[in-house]
Amino acid sequence: MLDRFDLLLLNQIQRDDSQTAEQLASGVPLSPSAIARRLRRLRSGGWVARTIALLSPRLTQDRLRALVLIQLNEHADLAGKAALERRLLGCDSVQFCYEIAGPNDLVALFDCSSMADFNACADEILASSPTVRRYETHFVKREVKFAPFVELAAR
Repeated sequence: MLDRFDLLLLNQIQRDDSQTAEQLASGVPLSPSAIARRLRRLRSGGWVARTIALLSPRLTQDRLRALVLIQLNEHADLAGKAALERRLLGCDSVQFCYEIAGPNDLVALFDCSSMADFNACADEILASSPTVRRYETHFVKREVKFAPFVELAAR
């Protein structure tokens, strides 16, 4: 079970996992050694799925990004849907994919080097799938906010 110190630590490392235990101690009232032990326990216990580096917009601002709304055929079978999800999972250009409610069934964010790259991915994954009824593409003009953090409430 997670206590309030665990939640405080998880909130801090979501924003910057490069902080040392000493630095984390300024926001969590524990000794650096207690923080280091807790972080090892949180990671080994599966509470931290992975640690990644977020690239500077200077490296990504010229890439083509597209939000794609995907509508499945009305009578899409489970095997066809599972095959489509496997193709989406296996494509490095797909950064996320969520199953959603409403007139569309899935939303995916594609990050590609060019329009030709996007078209090739869309053709291979979406247009070739008999499970996909239609898809609608919205190209990202600029990033306004990107904050993939979940604020965990201390209990």
